Amino acid sequence: MSYEERDDYGMYRNKHGKGPGPELMGANTLIGDHVHNLQNEHLGVIKEFMVDMHTGSIAYAVMSASRFLGIGEKLFAVPWQALTLDTKNKRFTMDVSKDRIDAAPGFDTDHWPNMADQGWMDAVHAHYGTTRAA
Repeated sequence: MSYEERDDYGMYRNKHGKGPGPELMGANTLIGDHVHNLQNEHLGVIKEFMVDMHTGSIAYAVMSASRFLGIGEKLFAVPWQALTLDTKNKRFTMDVSKDRIDAAPGFDTDHWPNMADQGWMDAVHAHYGTTRAA
């Protein structure tokens, strides 16, 4: 299901160029979007957004990747800067290999990391080749 299909408030319907999107998007309409790499390999699904309450910006998208045919869902905090909205295919893309995602620092729903920890943030950004927003 794409963000257009999750548009409960009609913000993406053709309004003759008037309205949000794709410059401004509703967070709820993006949850559930698929993430692919530039080789068109499926990497995961957006499950949540983590908002930096000091800046008001999105710090991370939490992406899930199922392993072993759906058993053992692994979650990843992906820096917002690593994602690009692909409006043509109605999904996100990342310039990262599937192997890099498999090796990414992850967690499960019962063991969330302290995402405000500076060391954790530095490690995640280093893995994806991004820098933290100031």
